[in-house]
Amino acid sequence: MTRTVLIIEDNPGIGELVCMQVADLGMRAILVTRGDEGLARFRQGGIDLVILDLMLPGMDGLAVCREIRSCPGYVPVLMLTAKSSELDRVLGLEMGADDYLTKPFNVAELAARIKALFRRVDAMAARASDSSEPEELVAGELRIDPARHRVYIGESEIDLTAREFDLLWHFASHRGRVFSRAQLLDAVWGYNHEGYEHTVNTHINRLRNKIEPDPADPTYIQTVWGVGYRFMD
Repeated sequence: MTRTVLIIEDNPGIGELVCMQVADLGMRAILVTRGDEGLARFRQGGIDLVILDLMLPGMDGLAVCREIRSCPGYVPVLMLTAKSSELDRVLGLEMGADDYLTKPFNVAELAARIKALFRRVDAMAARASDSSEPEELVAGELRIDPARHRVYIGESEIDLTAREFDLLWHFASHRGRVFSRAQLLDAVWGYNHEGYEHTVNTHINRLRNKIEPDPADPTYIQTVWGVGYRFMD
């Protein structure tokens, strides 16, 4: 079945470029130029991926992303941001965006992000149907339920984004193994472009703030200076 990508972008040149790349990947592209209209189209259903600009007329990208995440079911969101808006990128991730791409971007990188997000969706579906997967992984006070995508510290559930969960699960499934930022990009994001290692840093910092008793002295996700990161052994 052909996948459908909803593109919410008010810049005509960028919108057309993204539509062409989506079509080249054998997918159907729907372009909407206003945030409120994009959300209305999403709510009609049949969307497999949303590519969402941050600055939009009608409703900004952060508000659209928040509303998408309040809808039932899971659809990945790729947010487009300006290079100068680091705070907005972080806010976008907090609102539930799966990944972000800074403008200007090249079409090869855009294609890699789209394909990586769909590989992740397929892996999630396969994992959900795999009855052999362990029900729960426990490390200290931390409990991870892969089937339900839930994480607990003691009896308290921790609210993680989809990408944060994937990153934590990858670490916890390979206790003691050290991963470089490039390896984490390959394994968790499904791509590795030079200069995007800061994406890993951002997610690890946010993940530590949510699960660590003391983020400044982490117990679970430990830094191996000059190499990368590892999960507690």
